[in-house]
Amino acid sequence: MKLYFKYLSIHFKSQMQYRTSFWLLSIGQFFIPFSIFVGLYFLFERFGQIKGWQFFEVALCFAVIHMAFSLSECFARGFDMFSSLVVKGEFDRLLVRPRSTFVQVLGSKFEFTRVGRLLQSVIVLVWALSNLPIEWSTIKAITLALMIVSGVFIFTGIYMLAATMCFWTVQGLEVASIFTDGGREMAQYPLNIYQKWVARFFTYVIPFGTVNYLPLQYILGKGDGNELIHMLTPVLGSLFILPCFLVWQFGVRHYRSTGS
Repeated sequence: MKLYFKYLSIHFKSQMQYRTSFWLLSIGQFFIPFSIFVGLYFLFERFGQIKGWQFFEVALCFAVIHMAFSLSECFARGFDMFSSLVVKGEFDRLLVRPRSTFVQVLGSKFEFTRVGRLLQSVIVLVWALSNLPIEWSTIKAITLALMIVSGVFIFTGIYMLAATMCFWTVQGLEVASIFTDGGREMAQYPLNIYQKWVARFFTYVIPFGTVNYLPLQYILGKGDGNELIHMLTPVLGSLFILPCFLVWQFGVRHYRSTGS
């Protein structure tokens, strides 16, 4: 972790060398999800509710998933941009260093400009919570925090799977965007508004349902059952990163240099 934070410090100082550019990019990142949220607002302005879900309930779901996405884009950007390391042959250099390739790739790229997207998500989160009649408890507060953390792990896991494919395809596959950008767009709504096979896939295969739908029902008082089980649902979803890490390790062991 000392090495990881060293990477973090170096990249932060590097990006702050051009502060005007940094802040302009951050402002741009603020308005990208803002335009999506405006569309969400007008959707509910027109129809009132979607399958029993009110605007501020979906806004809470929106804020959680976009917050998780922005954090994963900031801190796991190394895996998202991993194909460039393979194409240029720079991954060979990482292999001969006496440190984990996982940490080195994770620390190879940070996007601190995602603070704009994160700020927008925080504003929506606070606005939604202030307009929802939630009876708060310690377990509910922990559940909300775990939802965000679990979302970060899931998005990071998807980035890792996409990066692993580069060992065989060299170039990155755009199909991964179906589960990153597409997963973000899909998971900003409760899963029960989709067809059952979609909800099942994104609960049991790629567990976005453990980030938004299942724990969200508990926080909003829409679901019954043991409070501890609801709190641990996001924890189960975060375990998705473990098989992704094993797949990554398998790819590293079978990597053959591009010869660049």
